[in-house]
Amino acid sequence: QVQLVESGGGLVQAGGSLRLSCAASGRTSSTYAMGWFRQCPGKEREFVSVITWSGGQTYIAPVVKGRFTISRDNAKSTFYLQMNSLKPEDTAVYYCAADVSGRGVLSTTSAQYTYWGQGTQVTVSS
Repeated sequence: QVQLVESGGGLVQAGGSLRLSCAASGRTSSTYAMGWFRQCPGKEREFVSVITWSGGQTYIAPVVKGRFTISRDNAKSTFYLQMNSLKPEDTAVYYCAADVSGRGVLSTTSAQYTYWGQGTQVTVSS
């Protein structure tokens, strides 16, 4: 199993920045990629970004491209989501997730991710 713990959420004014962290532990050797998703009450979970565990390939959802950046620190098994120029519509619970499917393809689909963190709340005020 892979355990994931997010941190870094909080309340920020529109235009501000936050950096989310996701610390991974356990059987991380089986992890192909790490993704970030977000979810608002009453809405489906939405893909935000993904990065491969070792190769550094990334993909950012168009809705946040240019404002959000995903990165990793392999030495610490920690992944980050840097969020700049935040907007009220970015308000959500943000989750990190591990893809251990072995398919070798970056995925934007939550179903491909097996392990999830507990989520961290991000609230952007106008």
